[in-house]
Amino acid sequence: MIDPYISGNKWRKLKYILKDVKLIGKSHLVTFGGAYSNHLVATAAAAARNNLKATAFVRGENVENEMLLLCKLFGMNLIFSDRESYRNKALIFDTHFKNDENAYSINEGGACEEAVIGCSEIITELPENYDHIFCAAGTGTTAAGLLRGINQHQLKTKLHVIPVLKGGEFIKNEIAKYENGLDNLILHTDYHFGGYAKTNNELLEFMKDFIAKTGILIDPIYTAKMFYAINDLMGKNHFKKDAKILAIHTGGLLGILGKKEELSRN
Repeated sequence: MIDPYISGNKWRKLKYILKDVKLIGKSHLVTFGGAYSNHLVATAAAAARNNLKATAFVRGENVENEMLLLCKLFGMNLIFSDRESYRNKALIFDTHFKNDENAYSINEGGACEEAVIGCSEIITELPENYDHIFCAAGTGTTAAGLLRGINQHQLKTKLHVIPVLKGGEFIKNEIAKYENGLDNLILHTDYHFGGYAKTNNELLEFMKDFIAKTGILIDPIYTAKMFYAINDLMGKNHFKKDAKILAIHTGGLLGILGKKEELSRN
């Protein structure tokens, strides 16, 4: 609902990054992501709207898809990087932009302290207190912000995080880099459906049924896994019947395009 391209948590993450960019007088956003990254589209759109140059290092082979087309339309330059080189982001940034005094590096997914601050503000906007808040997680940055907001307001709310990657236990350590108080944090690591950007028929059928019944679009990479988890935990009587539960829809609906063939077959 915030914006079709700088959507959901992407807007939150970029808010204070863009303020920092203007404060220190940079004019070239350089970031990282996969070929279907919503973060890349959001950064490209944000750069265009703020009269900034944008470049992205794209993980993997040179491909063309709808997401990267949008990036190009917003004026973003794309540099494809093999997966081995991509692991050392600092090195590939320095290789290309060490001498560019206007270049400002933004980590994959926008992960940084400024992004955590932006996401923490979600808690200040809630109209009431909730017993449980759910969010999906890739880097854990949004979750770190939500947890900080919960702790700052001394709420008793439990934050349930659904890692969308296989082996998502590491998300706890990523959150701990930004927020020390982890007492209200609960990880549910069994809803990854095989790993990042992995799906199966059960998840896709749940997703299509959810959208048809609620009129709320969700994506197969993040939000479908979160809502599936909530539905599954409710079915297992994980919550008290009068519990107030909030699901944070983190946007990223363009991720649907990466699964259009699978969705068409189901």
